[in-house]
Amino acid sequence: MRKTNRHSGLSAGRSGEEAAARLLQKRGYRILVRNFRKAFAEVDIIARHKEVLVFIEVKTRSSLRYGAPVEAVHAEKQRRLSKIALDYMMQEGLHDQCARFDVVSVLLDRQGEVEHIEVFENAFDFVS
Repeated sequence: MRKTNRHSGLSAGRSGEEAAARLLQKRGYRILVRNFRKAFAEVDIIARHKEVLVFIEVKTRSSLRYGAPVEAVHAEKQRRLSKIALDYMMQEGLHDQCARFDVVSVLLDRQGEVEHIEVFENAFDFVS
């Protein structure tokens, strides 16, 4: 039986974020910021894709026992991501910039290697 703890979850999350960043760059995203934090939230990756500012949430799982990774981006998470996106845009003077939210869903195999990765562009709208 595989032992799980907070540390292994963190390293799985980092592995997922690294895999997501590599895939996004291959698809033409230019990564601006990783792990942008405020007291109320964090966004994993902020990038530009063509002319659009993209806020990217990476969800990594080692099994589908609790559903697909993308399903973890629930309404409350969308609200927090919207708030931090607006905060970042105001801080950087980008209030008139076109923006969207993407979610990268990463499934790891038992060895911690990427088994499946998928990008959901424009996964949800700004939520207040």
